[in-house]
Amino acid sequence: MVSAHDVAAYILEHKRGPMTTMKLQKLVYYSQAWHLVWADEPLFDEEIQAWANGPVVYELFSAHRGKFSVESWPQGDSSKLEPYQQGTIDAVLDTYGDLSGRQLSALTHNEEPWRDARAGLGPTDKATTPITLDSLANYYSAVEQSDESLPVGELDWDSWR
Repeated sequence: MVSAHDVAAYILEHKRGPMTTMKLQKLVYYSQAWHLVWADEPLFDEEIQAWANGPVVYELFSAHRGKFSVESWPQGDSSKLEPYQQGTIDAVLDTYGDLSGRQLSALTHNEEPWRDARAGLGPTDKATTPITLDSLANYYSAVEQSDESLPVGELDWDSWR
């Protein structure tokens, strides 16, 4: 299995680098979520935690701690990704890639996996509660099957302020 580092390297090398670390974290999160739906398997093993600013893979955070943005990811090897895994990431980038880190964070705050993992916590409380793979698969499968889901590109960001 590939690692979250390999996914981060792919995102930065092949598609969208440089970017803020917040944006990178959220794109890795959405890559994991949608891969669970489309491939019925995790993309990587690392746990995703429900931090105050949204989902975070701690192993990625450890590598970018203190940086606002990154342009490469030497800890990962994008060549480890199979074409079907790259396809998932490419689809995530096509859908979410034009959003800022803050927009992606706001989006995750309005979705059940992050909210459920943060249940009972204040908006700025520190926590390392995991977002489970089951919660990701269940929520995003329901989103994919819903006729009422609004495409990300059609969201009215002015109304979110």
